[in-house]
Amino acid sequence: MQYKQLIITIITSFLITLILGPLVIPILQRLKVGQSIRDEGPKSHLKKSGTPTMGGLIMIAAIFITTLTSGNENKDLYVVLFATISFGLIGFIDDFIKVVLKRNLGLKAYQKLIGQIIVAIIIAIYQSYVSVSGTKILVPFINEYVDLGIIYVPFIATVVVATANSVNLTDGLDGLASGVTLIVSSFFSLVAMNLGFTSIGVFCGALTGACLGFLKFNAHPAKVFMGDTGSMALGGAIATVAILMNLTLIIPVVGGIYFVEALSVILQVTSFKLTGKRIFKMSPLHHHFELMGWKETKVVAVFWSVTLLLCILGLFGLN
Repeated sequence: MQYKQLIITIITSFLITLILGPLVIPILQRLKVGQSIRDEGPKSHLKKSGTPTMGGLIMIAAIFITTLTSGNENKDLYVVLFATISFGLIGFIDDFIKVVLKRNLGLKAYQKLIGQIIVAIIIAIYQSYVSVSGTKILVPFINEYVDLGIIYVPFIATVVVATANSVNLTDGLDGLASGVTLIVSSFFSLVAMNLGFTSIGVFCGALTGACLGFLKFNAHPAKVFMGDTGSMALGGAIATVAILMNLTLIIPVVGGIYFVEALSVILQVTSFKLTGKRIFKMSPLHHHFELMGWKETKVVAVFWSVTLLLCILGLFGLN
């Protein structure tokens, strides 16, 4: 019965996204909220300039409507919705400043970080008080719990912020972040239902359906980009569902693509500042493969495939 409900939730969110897409995208086009493309990026991306962004609003709306009409409301569901909408709002403000007010840099880095940290701390404190495991988290593959004690809140807050920004960095190719998150959210929906976290499973089903529907408009050649509005919301959502199930340490496994994308940027910046040399042709990592001659669709397909394999590995890690 639970899995039937999960399927219904996925289909509902998928259909809502398909309905909202043709309604919202023309509005974004009329408002001229087009994506700006960096000149130093892959030349093949220049033709994407002007493509509507902030399409993450479509996914957020679909998730919100689907979950709140599912009949599974509880505190955990409200917390993960809070995380999704809050991170989405931070991304929306950043997008609005960049594409509507025409200030290319958007929010200052410290402004985004302060907002993200506040939301992340609220999530961490909530979980430390309501979880039956307290400040313990599960270690995958050995299936033992470790008690983080007083470092629980700062650790969890760091994971939330890092995950949100990693998903944001992953959103650089048509269908990349939405496809990777589709697979990761499918993993968490199955795990949640299996562990008895029905409301979280329903949320993940809504997230899965929204990502699947969004791919209709975001797959190559993209008719709309999710913008920071969408990528921040997705990152906040993925981090929070893992945390609410005490599965924080599974994120680097199933979200390995997010991790390597962020790591590639860190390594690139560090190497250039210390030695004046770059490790990659360009970061994040997906651009490195593009500049090596891979077609955009090939990079996306490979990253999706790797994510699928990592999620299968993650299932073994929780058994």
